[in-house]
Formats: sequence, C-alpha cells, structure tokens
Amino acid sequence: MSSADSIRSKARELGFEKVGIVRVGAAPYGEFLEAWLGRDYHGDMAYMARSPERRTDPARVLPGARSLVCVVKNYQSPGVHSEDPRLGRVSRYAWGDDYHDVLFEKLHELGRHLESLGGRAKVCVDTNAVLEKPWAQKAGLGWQGKHSNLIARDLGSWFFLGEVLTDLDLEPDAPHVDEYCGSCTACIDLCPTKAIVAPYVVDSRKCIAYLTIEHRGSIPRELRPLMGNLIFGCDICQDVCPWNRFAQVAPEREFYARDGNLAPSLIGLLGMTREDFQRRFKGSPVKRAKYAGFLRNVAIALGNSKDPAAIPALEKALLHEEPLVRGHAAWALGRLGARAILERRLPLEPLPEVRAEIEAALT
Repeated sequence: MSSADSIRSKARELGFEKVGIVRVGAAPYGEFLEAWLGRDYHGDMAYMARSPERRTDPARVLPGARSLVCVVKNYQSPGVHSEDPRLGRVSRYAWGDDYHDVLFEKLHELGRHLESLGGRAKVCVDTNAVLEKPWAQKAGLGWQGKHSNLIARDLGSWFFLGEVLTDLDLEPDAPHVDEYCGSCTACIDLCPTKAIVAPYVVDSRKCIAYLTIEHRGSIPRELRPLMGNLIFGCDICQDVCPWNRFAQVAPEREFYARDGNLAPSLIGLLGMTREDFQRRFKGSPVKRAKYAGFLRNVAIALGNSKDPAAIPALEKALLHEEPLVRGHAAWALGRLGARAILERRLPLEPLPEVRAEIEAALT
C-alpha cells in the first residue's frame, strides 16, 4: 500500500466521509482573496487581512510542505429549525459540541499517522489558515457553490473541512472540475440581507452569520428587521440548496442538538446571566459570539417576534450592564410599540450611544 493509500484508509477509519490529497503550491483562486479583502468584504475580521500570504502559500504555515490532505466531516443531524418567531434559530453546525474539539482530535490522530510514515504534519481547522474550500475542490472533494460553501453531490454541504499539511510527497487525487449549480440562484435570491453580492462572493458585512457571530458592535439598524429569529449563524443559503436533499445524518452524536439548542425560548435566553451563558454553552460554538453579542442577537429576534409577552424581559434588559444589550433592547421595544418604557428610560440612560438607540426607537 502506498503512503497516500495508507493515509486515505486511516482518514476513513477515523470517520471522515471524504479524503483527498493535493500537491501544494500557490493556492488555487488565491487572487480572489486579495480582491475580496480590497473591497472590505471581511468586515471586522481583521485576522483575515493579517498576513494574507499565509492563506495563499501553505509553505508559510509548514515550511517545506509538499502535500495537503483534505478531509470532510459530515455534521448533519436530526431536527429542523422552528418557524415560531418566539423561538431562536441557531445554525445547525452549532447545535452540538464545538467542531474544533471533535475535528482536532481526529486530525491530530491522522497527523500522527503521517508522522509514522516519516513526514512532518501540521493540522488546520480554519485556524492555521489555508484557503480550505479551493484546496478541497482541487483535492476532488466537491465544488464551491454560489453561496461560497463546498458542495458534494452525495452529501450536500452540511459538512466541516479539515486539513493536514505535510512535507511528504504524496500521490494526488484528481481535482473536481465540474460545477453542478447550473442556473440555480436560490441561495442568492433567498438571502434575507442580499449578502451574496455575486455568485461565489459574500459581503460579510451583510451576512447574518457574520453579524451574529464575528461582529462585536452594534448591528446596522436597517439589517435588524431582516434577521428574523436568527440568533447565531444563518443556514438559509444551505437550507434552500437543492443538493442538500442528498444530505445524510452524521453518525457522531456530538453534532446532534443539545437540550435547548434546537428551538430555545428567546425570552428565557435574554434573562441569562454571564455565568448562565458560560455554563449553558460550555464546549459549544455559540460561545464565539460572546455574552453581550449573543444577548444583542436575542434582543433583535425579540423585536422581530411581534410578541408583546417579550416586553417585560426587554424592559429589564434596558438596565443591563452591557451597553450593547441595552441599545438593542431599546430597538426591540420600539418595534413592539413600548414607547412609554423608552420615554421613562431616556433621561436616565448615561451613555450617548444607548440614548441614540432609544431616541431612534421613539421616532
């Protein structure tokens, strides 16, 4: 058995649904990263613009790298999003345990296997940055859809990508050359904020996934009504993709929804203390949003809920220790018509940015 075949066999033994190998060099489509950054489509994600040459040249991540082993880990799990506006929607990938923990364990074992074959290995899971989707396509694992996610004909797009860089010179797989999106534009047409500005191009500054997870400040007022009950991430572009009809449920229960993550009560979430948040989302991707950012998202969802029962919880949130939460609670109260509460709070609010939110909510 060749080294490449041994690695493919080990990857499948570890539970990866797909594995492909590609020889490294300049990253495929690397020039698009520069153009994307030049348009500021990365928003507040300064790490994307930091040392972009590391993303386009794997040898800067592992000096002497010659091959990249790309793998796919399915995370599709039972359950569906709730359409009840009083319940929050969490992106499917974050229903269960943090994928970094699950994938790192498997990838490090795969890396140790590469080392046993005489090579060095460097594990990457969207942290040691490589342009994983173009590399995965070149390794034959699928094609990049118009929503920018990788799609496989037999799995859809509900999967994580992982990589192991090595200095072993391995036999590569054939690239995936066909693109099967055809004339379909469902992901573009149904994006609530029109964040997919062109096929394969996402303006993160409009993307609900970015806004609810990576963005740390106030969410633009014009985008808030478009967010519905999405409180962490957004699956809409994948939900509407016809190829996800072929998605299969993952065998790993780590990705299945934890209690309360599938359809959580928005009012209950807004009442969480910082300690509640840390305890509830320990080992979960949801912690990425941070406490204040998550409650900001919940307040917006309550403002979109049209549920008058949310007014007492939002009134309490007007006194929250975090200005970000107070400001978005004010917006939500304005959406629910609670003018008297806002008028009482306005002269008592000490911070000008929160007062501005209250004033805007009253207009």
